[in-house]
Amino acid sequence: MVAMIELENLSKTFGDLCAVDGIDLSVSKGEVLGFLGPNGAGKSTTMKMIAGFLEPTGGAVRVVGFDVTRNPVAVKRRIGYLPEGAPTYGDMTPRRFLNFIAEIRGFGGKDRRAKIAEVVDTVILSDVLDQPIETLSKGFKRRVGLAQAILHDPEVLILDEPTDGLDPNQKHHVRNLISTMSETKSIIVSTHILEEVEAVCTRAVIIAHGRLLADGTPDELVACAPNHNAVVIAVGDKYGDVAAQKLISVNEVHGVDGIGTKDGISRLRIFPKPGKSIIQPISEIMKAADIEVSQLYLERGQLDDVFRAITTGRGKKEEIAGA
Repeated sequence: MVAMIELENLSKTFGDLCAVDGIDLSVSKGEVLGFLGPNGAGKSTTMKMIAGFLEPTGGAVRVVGFDVTRNPVAVKRRIGYLPEGAPTYGDMTPRRFLNFIAEIRGFGGKDRRAKIAEVVDTVILSDVLDQPIETLSKGFKRRVGLAQAILHDPEVLILDEPTDGLDPNQKHHVRNLISTMSETKSIIVSTHILEEVEAVCTRAVIIAHGRLLADGTPDELVACAPNHNAVVIAVGDKYGDVAAQKLISVNEVHGVDGIGTKDGISRLRIFPKPGKSIIQPISEIMKAADIEVSQLYLERGQLDDVFRAITTGRGKKEEIAGA
């Protein structure tokens, strides 16, 4: 696949602070890359360097083959950028603001009007088109920012918290829009909403302290969760200890944890050995022991568990695909 965004040993320092520390990364056409990290990790700084708003201290950034430092105008023609907060002119209406952006992008006459009409319809702005931007809700301001980012149909989109301030229906609409646009673009999405990564991203990276710590598909990252593919069962409280003893003897089982007792029901979490499936062996040994299982389900794991483990130094980088 053709790389639309390429970062090579990218770094940025501010005095003694190293905000971005030697990141290597490429994003291909058709990919939606989730850019994850705690506050201060270097996400926004990296995105600003890709968009040409900050000059790298070291390394290189190329967008659609153009070096951001050597060919800044060529890059900006091909990129759409929604920064955090999406600064606009508060006294302008969305109509005037989008006209201004279209003019800067080189559109005129019928072409300009057509582009504005298309983007207004795409992000659903028609109801507030002639209100001053400063009077709009946070969600509508965010949609104005998104409209200016996609107005010129760029090949690359850099979106910093694109659904910030949106209600659930608006978030659903924007996520669908991102998925649709990804067919012809490369998109980087920075977000603190981990469910958004699983909803729209084909790949995700995690950074902390300016360094890239993990790179993989959402499913590959989730597979590193400590309870990935664990099985939870519920049995009568009086059988809890016996069930645990029976289960730990199963060849495919790595360990068993009690996870609480309530209303006379004990719940156990059973961890498999690497690469082992344990649902059938669990069912068989419980049946053989004449222990009734009232609930049994397979756990997938949570991306936020993986995120916390990696960004706090408890994760194993080598276990993450591509890291």
